[in-house]
Amino acid sequence: MDITFQDLSGTFSTGDIALTLSLSFLLSAMIGWVYRATHRNVSYSQSYVQTLIILGMLISLIMLVVGSNIARAFALVGALSVVRFRNAIKETRDVGFIFLVMGVGMACGTRFYSLAVAAAVAISLIIVVMYRFNWFVLNVQRQVVKVQVPAGGNHTADIQDVLVRHTTEFELVSMETIRAGALTEMTYTVRLKKGGEPGDLISALSERTSGQRVTVLTGYDQTDL
Repeated sequence: MDITFQDLSGTFSTGDIALTLSLSFLLSAMIGWVYRATHRNVSYSQSYVQTLIILGMLISLIMLVVGSNIARAFALVGALSVVRFRNAIKETRDVGFIFLVMGVGMACGTRFYSLAVAAAVAISLIIVVMYRFNWFVLNVQRQVVKVQVPAGGNHTADIQDVLVRHTTEFELVSMETIRAGALTEMTYTVRLKKGGEPGDLISALSERTSGQRVTVLTGYDQTDL
């Protein structure tokens, strides 16, 4: 039996491999720093940023392997289709960064080096500019109001009467029983009137709840009684 092994690595040079992996690492790391610098919320994950860098290098490696071989490309698509991701994406912009590093990795792997650098730098600058000047912000100050009332009574009208006097708009989000059915908890989203304070709303609602708990969530602060 004649067993021969063929190494196809000669289809691209060592310099190509080094340049592709190095450039994809540097550009993905730059994108990771841009993500870190422009992240606003508390959901920041170091693991996610490290995954971005790994993903960019991995895509460039895959593109080197595929090259211009159509059969190899279909084989890799079939192999990768078995991968399932269970982690939920916390923000929609996180998806954009995933596609960005994938695009940069593809450009590096297909040896469009100038395109990879130009695209990574240009898109990163756009992200920084949007963050710096706070583009497309919508200043709508809304609060979440949770009111607990004794079960069995018709307290909805009383609660909404208070909301009409203290807010410009409100919407009932949910209503559920708690404490084995002894209480009913109603959750509203509201916009306080100009100059209105959460404390004033709490005081007015407390008069209608028979001493039960009233909570107003405003931004990251919570006013509670």
